[in-house]
Amino acid sequence: MDRDLTEILEDWRYDSDDQYRVIKARDGRAVLQVRQPLGIEQYELDGRPDGLRPFGKESVLVEMLDRLDSCDVADDGGFLIDHKDFLRLQNEGILYYYRYLILFQMGDFERTVSDTMHNLQICDLVERFVQEADDQKEILQYRPYIIRMNAMAGAMLQLGAEDSDGARGALQGAIDDIGALDEVDTPTYHYERLRSLQYLRTALHQIKARKPTVLERLNAALDEAVEQEAYERAAELRDRIHALQQRRA
Repeated sequence: MDRDLTEILEDWRYDSDDQYRVIKARDGRAVLQVRQPLGIEQYELDGRPDGLRPFGKESVLVEMLDRLDSCDVADDGGFLIDHKDFLRLQNEGILYYYRYLILFQMGDFERTVSDTMHNLQICDLVERFVQEADDQKEILQYRPYIIRMNAMAGAMLQLGAEDSDGARGALQGAIDDIGALDEVDTPTYHYERLRSLQYLRTALHQIKARKPTVLERLNAALDEAVEQEAYERAAELRDRIHALQQRRA
């Protein structure tokens, strides 16, 4: 079908400060659209970014996990991912990467956490069940970056809930996880590992230097009151916390 897209593109001209929008599709579902210099991309917000259902499943990852679950051999010894299925996983991971990068920039940290977890699960499968070393490197060299993005999104969610301790825990956990990774012998891995650790440590330092909010101070005082069995004081603090949360809701 031949169709000139000029009118559609002119209706939403490219602007680097106005690239993203979430609209309702004809069936009512929300979709993410991205204006690029030469066109418009559209992503599903949930499930696979392209809306496809490989093997009749939500994703290739789900299919691989189902195959693993149905494997009869103890300790997973009979399950392997061949090169064709590896490529399916790799291409799916790229789609999720494109989407979570946009979602993070939009401040949709919940979906960013979900998408980065998807790709971390792909990394785990590739590490355990792909035999070709070159195939493994293709994906595992990016694992430090994926861990970093997952932790940053998680930390932002915690900060949004005024939980600095939770945010620090997410960042420190990611630093520890990256430090424990087996080395992948590629320049990309070494670059992503160094950059991710620097980024996470900087973010962790910034949170530690940040002054606690009113809600955080109240929660800390509540913990102290409960520990000291000062129950009247604890009840008063709970009421103040609840009132503050209600005003912000």
